[in-house]
Amino acid sequence: MITIVAMLLVALLVLNVLMFIQQPSMLFFPSKSLQSSPKDWGMQYQDVFLETSDKERLHGWYIPYAGADRVVLFFHGNAGNISHRGESVAIFHHLGLNVLIMDYRGYGNSQGTPTEDGLYRDARASWQYLTQEKSIDKANIIIFGRSLGGAVASKLAAEVHPGALILESTFSSARDMAKSVFPLLSRLLILRFSFNSLASINKIDCPLLVLHSKDDEIIPFYMGKKIFHAANQPKYFVTMKGDHNSGFLFSQPGYEQSILEFIN
Repeated sequence: MITIVAMLLVALLVLNVLMFIQQPSMLFFPSKSLQSSPKDWGMQYQDVFLETSDKERLHGWYIPYAGADRVVLFFHGNAGNISHRGESVAIFHHLGLNVLIMDYRGYGNSQGTPTEDGLYRDARASWQYLTQEKSIDKANIIIFGRSLGGAVASKLAAEVHPGALILESTFSSARDMAKSVFPLLSRLLILRFSFNSLASINKIDCPLLVLHSKDDEIIPFYMGKKIFHAANQPKYFVTMKGDHNSGFLFSQPGYEQSILEFIN
């Protein structure tokens, strides 16, 4: 019996070591090649290069809208890069908003390797660019996070108190996602990442809009509800339709109308 228990413990240790090493490649799917630019989307833009607190150089785009005071600070999901977000940027542009969209470290033309702490540093650098270099009042900044970007957006919003926060198709925590994907195995694993939106959400005092689809095949609908119920007022929930990556398109025109009503 002692031998069997010892073998099980060794097997569990080996499994945790292997999974610990593999977790970054299971979470981050960066693409280095930029497929397009806002010019291809019919928008004027400025290339933005930032340096983070740990000296990584980030690249992104600032897409102005003539006469607009408010700006969307856009945090995208775990795959691709900023060049794959043209349809989303177009929606915010159509709503008369400036947009700053940055690539996390390791994505697109940004240097470095993605880590949880690194993404939070990237978010802070983006915020500092808007508030310090662009001199934008934080009350005029709307932080937007989709999927993994929702965890980044929540963390930043809890620290800086923006004018508003929008979370779309995001998860409550990495632990909840692990339970959803690996119900039994997740109980035995040491997770390398937290990405705990739920821990940030009750520290947020700005208006919050949560959007999630019941058809989301990657991040369950109940996680969006879980975030919403834990949040402070004022808060609003919009039920989308369509899959995880295209729900915002399948939910048009209601999607854009809901955001317009929220920001107004």
